[in-house]
Amino acid sequence: MEQPPTIATLGGHSMGTTWSVRLVVAAQRDLRPLHDGITARLNEIIVQMSTWEEAALISRFNRAPAGTGFTLPEEFSSVLAAALDVARASDGAFDPSIGPLVALWGFGAHAGAQQRPDATTLAATRARCGWQRLAWQPGQPLVQPGGLELDFSAIAKGYAVDHISAWLQHCAVPAALVEVGGELRGYGHKPDASPWRVLVETGPEEDADADWPARVLALDGLAVATSGDHYHHYRDADGLVSHSLDPRSGQPVAMTTAAVTVLASSAMLADAWATALTVLGPQAGLALAEQHDLAARFVSRQPDGPHEHLSRAFAALLEDTAMGSKA
Repeated sequence: MEQPPTIATLGGHSMGTTWSVRLVVAAQRDLRPLHDGITARLNEIIVQMSTWEEAALISRFNRAPAGTGFTLPEEFSSVLAAALDVARASDGAFDPSIGPLVALWGFGAHAGAQQRPDATTLAATRARCGWQRLAWQPGQPLVQPGGLELDFSAIAKGYAVDHISAWLQHCAVPAALVEVGGELRGYGHKPDASPWRVLVETGPEEDADADWPARVLALDGLAVATSGDHYHHYRDADGLVSHSLDPRSGQPVAMTTAAVTVLASSAMLADAWATALTVLGPQAGLALAEQHDLAARFVSRQPDGPHEHLSRAFAALLEDTAMGSKA
């Protein structure tokens, strides 16, 4: 007698973080090929987009002399096209070329000293950045304009989630919840016909002090990404320095925005938009989210405690909290 489908869990380490997948499979299915396939999909992204790997395509582009052209694989092209779309739509609040600024402030693969740069160095570094310097269209070679360094750290994990989800569907896995470094995407239904449900978390302090109900999302063909500053900052004599940088000024974002969560059909876009809206902050960010019909949630730190702001699209997708639990 054939056994009913069950939920299996796979996981591991990749892209400098952890990954996990909960998937609906036949009880007798061999999970090793699925685990190996997921690892292979992640490795495809690393060899193309990891600035931590000297031999990666993105690292070779960043080192290349001006005028050097690169024929792009489909994966890299998809991420670059999405990054430039979000950069354009956010008026530069998201910028895939801020790698040198990230390093200058003491973060990322090539981090310098964790200290505030002087004005001259900051101006010189900003001059090397700018997504507008990439005169590129999908299907064309990517040409190094000179000194430009790409950094996909705010979009590649989201793409990895989408990449794995698409591959699992190709492998006839009817439902899965995929997570890479905190970015999630779910599709299909569990054996009991319920969707994957996730609890939106902000941070230990804000969640403890919040006066709003638990925020639960059902992920069926949807992805969720959160940008926050709890673990990526440092303190100096002048205060806290966030790893979230405003590409337009070259300065760290003020740590008043505790977290931004974005819900979208693509984890890649959710990932990038969460970063862009963090830079913009609750007021300008919420206005842009409404303009583009983005499902976004902002939690800001105020003297009287955390405040929550939801876009209309986000509020419409919230589950009844009485039903919710973390998947």
